[in-house]
Amino acid sequence: MGNDPTNEVKPLPFNKALSGISEKTIEIHHDKLYAGYVAKANEIGEKLSEFALGKKEINGNQTYSEFRSLRMGETFAKNGAYLHEYYFNTLGGDGVVPENLLTKEIAEKWGSVEQFIKYFSESGMAMRGWVVLCWDTQAARLKVYGCDSHNQGAVWGCMPIIVLDVYEHAYFIDYGSDRKSYIEAFWKNLNWEAANEIFERVMS
Repeated sequence: MGNDPTNEVKPLPFNKALSGISEKTIEIHHDKLYAGYVAKANEIGEKLSEFALGKKEINGNQTYSEFRSLRMGETFAKNGAYLHEYYFNTLGGDGVVPENLLTKEIAEKWGSVEQFIKYFSESGMAMRGWVVLCWDTQAARLKVYGCDSHNQGAVWGCMPIIVLDVYEHAYFIDYGSDRKSYIEAFWKNLNWEAANEIFERVMS
């Protein structure tokens, strides 16, 4: 028991300008918002360690207690950090769809990559926070899940592969309220090879 390892802000996995997503948006998104979740995850972790090591009395209560607030804040901050990392990890590509293990699996499940992109994109229009293509380890298949909040909507045992942030902060500078155009830009910048590497890793 004790402190978890300190979370660190991971650098962007690409060093090129994106098509349709401005450098200003990426800078604010990565350096301010994502970094803020990492900082809060560390702050919460430090406070929880005092309870875990018996330095503070827990006195937990399901209506309200400091311990409950920290427990809830922990999953919000951690998922806020992790989901942003997954999001950035598959950006920086040219959007060209290759033939690889992931795209073959996608085509087998949805009929075509184009149909998958349409389904995933419509999910992005419907959700308030995130859309996640993941490998569902319980079902042993690809699934698309939607989340209205960092810690709401996730399914246990699912390994994220392609993650789309649809919170307004991801696109408002560039597109205002035009989320559809932002989602189209997302696909133009998707690094399918990076997504395939993640898929192969979670499958192994």
